[in-house]
Amino acid sequence: MASVMVVTGGNRGIGHAVCSRLAGEGHKVLLVARDPERGRRAAESIPGDVEFVAGDLSTTASVRRLADELRARCPRVDVLIHNAGLWPSRRVLTSDGVEESFAVNHLAPFLLNHLLEDRLGRVVQVSAGLYVKGRAEPGRTSVGADFSAMRTYADTKLCNLLTVPLFAERWREAGITIDAVHPGVIRTGLGDRGGPTGWLLKAVKRKWATPEEGAGPVVALAGGTGTGRYFDRAEEAPLQGPALDGELARRVWAEAETLTAVR
Repeated sequence: MASVMVVTGGNRGIGHAVCSRLAGEGHKVLLVARDPERGRRAAESIPGDVEFVAGDLSTTASVRRLADELRARCPRVDVLIHNAGLWPSRRVLTSDGVEESFAVNHLAPFLLNHLLEDRLGRVVQVSAGLYVKGRAEPGRTSVGADFSAMRTYADTKLCNLLTVPLFAERWREAGITIDAVHPGVIRTGLGDRGGPTGWLLKAVKRKWATPEEGAGPVVALAGGTGTGRYFDRAEEAPLQGPALDGELARRVWAEAETLTAVR
């Protein structure tokens, strides 16, 4: 029986390239995207066993609906790849009252991990090397206090990465594994802007690696067996700075439990 792979943010960029690689290896792929039209088009463009699943990751209610849909379709999720990400250009609060990129980049993976953990085999968290520039402040990061596009993105990635070792420990006896990976600086639509700044960014991005190159480390980890590790592309790398703060990690975890109302 083919392994079941769930990929969030699979309609474009690294996510689409990951879905294509996994389907090409013979896996059953569930491509999760928020926009139904783009998601279906993306799934149909990939040869193999690929299904589109509508999933909005910006609120706890919509994440719960996605989890219900995945549970209805999959008695087991062999690999869950958290690829979806948001690089905000301005401070936007969701209907839950949290900053939007915090919701998508951190709370959504946290909640999906909990809601699907009874049928998970492995989790791969797509991270970002910019986590080293982040600062996790429970009660402030969640609402986008002192918002700045670069720092807020880094803050959310740090929050997310702080929970990876805690999930690894939580799941150790159950045999579920989780690793995080920075796929490199990749030429995708993440962080695109309008106006002169956007034009300059597009020019710079031409020198960056392709989504297909970024998909390589993610797909490699999908077949891995280790847990609690962080990879900088193909190489395992030690966490740095605040990502090593175990007490901070527990505070970030406790806040996420409260905000998502997980038991």
